Formats: sequence, structure tokens, C-alpha cells
Amino acid sequence: MAEGVQFEGVTIHESAYVDLPCEIGLGTKIWHFCHVLAGSKIGPDCILGQNVVVGPDAVIGARVRIQNNVSVYKGVMLEDDVFCGPSCVFTNVVNPRSEISRKDEFRATVVRRGATIGANATIVCGTELGEYCFIAAGAVVTKPVPAYALMAGVPAKRIGWMSRAGHRLGPDLTCPETGARYCLTNDENGLRPEVDQ
Repeated sequence: MAEGVQFEGVTIHESAYVDLPCEIGLGTKIWHFCHVLAGSKIGPDCILGQNVVVGPDAVIGARVRIQNNVSVYKGVMLEDDVFCGPSCVFTNVVNPRSEISRKDEFRATVVRRGATIGANATIVCGTELGEYCFIAAGAVVTKPVPAYALMAGVPAKRIGWMSRAGHRLGPDLTCPETGARYCLTNDENGLRPEVDQ
């Protein structure tokens, strides 16, 4: 970390590196061997597990949980309340080659509010993950994901729907924990709650 720089109300482990300038919100915890690169913005109350790399210029919302061994590259935006499981992968180019520089071809990846990405899942750049979607462990996402969709497999396919509380929905589209009811949207973009929660 830059000599003498303090972030008020932020926990940064002594083994972590934080390059300046960057923004880190109140209550955020950055653990062992992390590296936050310059230009990155991290919201309040986030947790970055061991060996997480952010940036440069990545954007992370509030209350995001990033488990061990995840890299959040430039062009990746994680909205509020996103969960990234251990060793999940974000790519930044579609066709990488070691001998060809493609830094001007990075594609943006947007992960909408409340989405969950399982351990070892891969999110191919240029995709958008809808709010509160759930990506199963080991899945490879190659196309945009609708809101509340449950995705699994290689390549990932929708195998069901999930509630905001993280439960798989049955045919009645009612959350077994909260009783919240959902309905399909007309535009094929996923589900929406019948009553805004």
C-alpha cells in the first residue's frame, strides 16, 4: 500500500497492495494478498477474500462479496450485493493470444444487483448477468443471462428460476422462504416480483 495512506473505516490486511488513486467505501475489508489497482472504485461494506485482484478501473458496488482467487478486470462492473464464488473467472477478450496484444478489444461485463456466481464459473466478456440471477458452480456463461435465471452447464443454459432470497422456484413461481410471488416478463428478460419487494 502507498506509504502513509489510510482509508478511514476500511480494513486492509498488511499483505495487501492498494495502488492510488482509487476509492474504497466505508466498512470494506480487503484480506491477505489482495491487489487493488489504480482507478478502481469499491463501494461500502464489501469483502475481498484472499488473493483477489481488482482493476485497474474496475467498478464494484456496495455489499459485494468476492471470495478467494478472483480477478475483477478493467471493464467488469459488479453492482450492489453481488456474490462471486471462489476462483470464478471473468475474461476480458474473446480470443486471447499471447503474441497478439488485444488490450484495445476488451469487452465490458456487467453483473446486475444481487447476482450470484458460483465457484469456478467462467463469465465470458461482453455478457450481462441479470439481477438476482444464479450461476451454478463450474458453469461457463457465453450469452446474456435474464434476471432471476438459474444457469448451469457448459455452455450455461437456463435450467430454472431463482428467488431474490436464493431459492429455486417451482412451477408456481413462489419463493418457499418468503412467499414472494414472481411472474414472467413479456420481453423474455426473465422474472419480476409481482409486488416490488
